[in-house]
Amino acid sequence: MTVDAVVYTPDGTTIHDDLRAAREATGTTWVRASDASAEEMDRVAEAFGIHRLSVEDVRNEVRPKTEEFDDHTFVLLKTAILRRGETTFREEIAVRSVGFFVGDDWLVTMSPEPVGAVERVWEMVGRGEGRILRNGPDFATYRVADAIVDGYFDVLDEIEDQIEQVEEDVMTATDIETLETINNVRRELLSFRKLLWPSREAIGYLARGDPDEIREDTEKYYRDVYDHLVQLVDLTETYRDLASGARDIYLNSLSLSTNEVMKKLTVVATIVLPLTFVVGVYGMNFSGGPFSMPELGWTYGYPAVMVGMLAVTVILVVYFRESGYM
Repeated sequence: MTVDAVVYTPDGTTIHDDLRAAREATGTTWVRASDASAEEMDRVAEAFGIHRLSVEDVRNEVRPKTEEFDDHTFVLLKTAILRRGETTFREEIAVRSVGFFVGDDWLVTMSPEPVGAVERVWEMVGRGEGRILRNGPDFATYRVADAIVDGYFDVLDEIEDQIEQVEEDVMTATDIETLETINNVRRELLSFRKLLWPSREAIGYLARGDPDEIREDTEKYYRDVYDHLVQLVDLTETYRDLASGARDIYLNSLSLSTNEVMKKLTVVATIVLPLTFVVGVYGMNFSGGPFSMPELGWTYGYPAVMVGMLAVTVILVVYFRESGYM
């Protein structure tokens, strides 16, 4: 549980323990509430006049969005990673919420869990990276948002690897594991799509420069992030089509495999049918009457029947082979 405050100017950074003093200090104030408890978030919200419902949005499962208030703009984004599920034991998309509260000269970031994108930009400020120190809180928000969106590409790359493996598997295997993998990829893409669309809307609102807290010089950076999100949405739709195509190929392969089995069984049944008829007829063994079978007393009757049955079998096998059934 961490709540840190730093005030930075082009000349350097200053760490503050008192939140109100940090807000009133000259320069850009950034308060990071990382892995913060509900009490710590409420304390930060009180110091900066943040509405409690916005804080609840950070703690709860709320879709990404952007909202304007009188003295600040609230932006909610989510990070995404692929990890093994606790119940399904398959990879699934896990998200973490990050709330940005952007004022004229202050920035508050809140997250119930540590977020790598926030930590990396925070370290840049601590090292005194010039571009961040020379710009306001809207630029620091952009750097974190850009890092979050870059993480989306990593997730999509992993999903792409799964799709490539699935496309290879469907051509050689029709087991149930392949179908489960295809369905799992399609679920991942659906979850990812539900994350990307509202994220694109949230960043698009900033890219247009609608909030007063977003300076005109910073809008172009948000447009770049917006373009990345548009590209991610397009790739996600493409991968969904590929996953659906892989499922269709799997079902067609399964159908063809079933047809091959039925074809072989039909050939076997067709060969066995005349043999069964012959054996059934001569298995009656009627003798001693005017309508008895004369072949029963023939010396070569049994060998003749066996040779005839073998001949029928050979003829049918040759026929089916030439017809492409075997």
